[in-house]
Amino acid sequence: MTEIGEKTGAVLVVRGGEGESDNNVVRVVGRVSGDPQERALPSGDRLVTFRIVLPRPAGYPSKQRVDVLDCAVRAPELLDAASSWHDGDRLEVYGAIRRRFFRGASGTAASRVEIEVAAGRMVTSAESE
Repeated sequence: MTEIGEKTGAVLVVRGGEGESDNNVVRVVGRVSGDPQERALPSGDRLVTFRIVLPRPAGYPSKQRVDVLDCAVRAPELLDAASSWHDGDRLEVYGAIRRRFFRGASGTAASRVEIEVAAGRMVTSAESE
């Protein structure tokens, strides 16, 4: 069992199988790009989605300076907080990488990689170090 996210006020517990060392846990710190969008799913559950802009560490061979990742919040205890975030807010989020499959507007199959956020909070630059 691994516990992470203690600084967020919510502890995310990740359990692997016995003797398993692989896990799918990610922590990123970046800025929200655009205001989060909330919608109701057909099941009645709420979903908040947003994009987070992450600077690339120095030394990568690519000229690309940032990455933009889609994030999805389904955790009931985080929905209200995620809805209150705004464009430019600096966030620390914990979660897992998910590949979601869906049908596009034309009916063709499509997929998207996103962070399924389990814990998160707004931070200042000093806190995220």
